[in-house]
Amino acid sequence: MNNAKNVLGKPLETCCNSPMTGFYRNGCCDTGVEDKGLHLVCAQVTAEFLAFSKSRGNDLSTPVPMFNFEGLKPGDKWCLCVSRWHEALQAGFAPPIILASTHEKTLEFIAKEVLEEHSLIN
Repeated sequence: MNNAKNVLGKPLETCCNSPMTGFYRNGCCDTGVEDKGLHLVCAQVTAEFLAFSKSRGNDLSTPVPMFNFEGLKPGDKWCLCVSRWHEALQAGFAPPIILASTHEKTLEFIAKEVLEEHSLIN
């Protein structure tokens, strides 16, 4: 991993290794020029969020064996696209996030105070 920082201004911490998350599947919500979806937000997904995401065309709960993806279940941690998390926030389905594992680039789209309000760990 490079010298990425989290929204707290500290080194970006791992989001989850089981299931392996992140755009680069390195466990971190790291980003780069290839990450067009900006998978920046480390969230602990809920049943409500998974249903919401599926209703928006992004089914994260159904396994896709050809991509070695077992599907997410409530309680799993996952690097979400910042736009999907924000959309879920506006609809009332935003899952809680882990600030230490959420990439600092998130602050370009969502205020730190909003992120803190939805933090799993304060």
